[in-house]
Amino acid sequence: MSAQELKSPRVEANDTIEAIELCYQKGWTDGLPVIPPVESRVREMVEYAGLEPDAVIGTFPLKQRVVTVEKAAINAVMAGCLPAYFPVVVAAVQCVLHEPDAVHGMAASTSSPAPLLVVNGPIRQQIGINCGGNVFGPGWRANATIGRALRLIMINVLAATPNIFDRGTLGLPEKYTYCIGEDEENSPWEPLHVERGFEREASTLTLISAEAPRQITNRTSNSPEGILLTVADTMKCGGASSFAFTGREYVVVIAREHQDTIAAAGWTKNQVKQFLFENARRNMADLKRLGVRAGEIEPGDEQKIVTVVAKPEDIIVIAAGGAGGRYSACIPCSGGLPSVTKVIGACADCK
Repeated sequence: MSAQELKSPRVEANDTIEAIELCYQKGWTDGLPVIPPVESRVREMVEYAGLEPDAVIGTFPLKQRVVTVEKAAINAVMAGCLPAYFPVVVAAVQCVLHEPDAVHGMAASTSSPAPLLVVNGPIRQQIGINCGGNVFGPGWRANATIGRALRLIMINVLAATPNIFDRGTLGLPEKYTYCIGEDEENSPWEPLHVERGFEREASTLTLISAEAPRQITNRTSNSPEGILLTVADTMKCGGASSFAFTGREYVVVIAREHQDTIAAAGWTKNQVKQFLFENARRNMADLKRLGVRAGEIEPGDEQKIVTVVAKPEDIIVIAAGGAGGRYSACIPCSGGLPSVTKVIGACADCK
């Protein structure tokens, strides 16, 4: 238990409704009502994480901002998190500030990326992270409030204020919250964190600077090639930001029925990535006609191939979603922040 006092300024309110309205007046919300961060609840968050309130999780030099455990806990309370969720929130802050210079792209880009959080390991079941049906939808407190906590931290601590520092042209609903778990128990493949060198028993969080999910429907194919050609066709949409910016990643979320068909043929994740890499591509002439690439069409452009990603490893395949319905989703990445995975509960950098 921390003996340190909380240092944030106190603001008085006569009742809960007045406190909520005060948060609106102060600009401390994401547009939805927040839970007033009373001291007892903030301290409960801090103590659950076993960290000192003034421990620094990360810094954002561009805005001269410091995210302390106390500041993160205040926003986690406001988002509606339970204390058991707070270690995941801390890991999310570590991820978003892993490359402080790069976070500017995700926070301020006109392409409106949002931090997609992917939770792996035992903590998913311990705190109730949804990995199955309606995985991107409402109904699960952990998914909804963990993602929201990170957004509130970005607004209130990192100064990513909409239309001031956050310059998204259109914005995304996912900027409210964007948190899912991988369905490791039903997946035919090794989970994301194991791919990245972590033990299966580790609980991890991966942050990906992502756009909105684009649902893919294929109800008729009974082969990996048939399903994945549909996925690749969606990935290579001419207006996709992936063609406008090189070196980005791409997320593909494959739900249970598509997983079963692909795995029944013995395909590994690496084979899925390779097939998508080879088929999610267009020629330069097409991209110039569509205005995605600048310049006049030149001799050889019809034969010059542009891939959605630079290499197969840049495609992140995640098993998630319900068991009913032959659907998958693809998610372009933008904003310039490479994906990063951190162990949840390992805050060695918090000092």
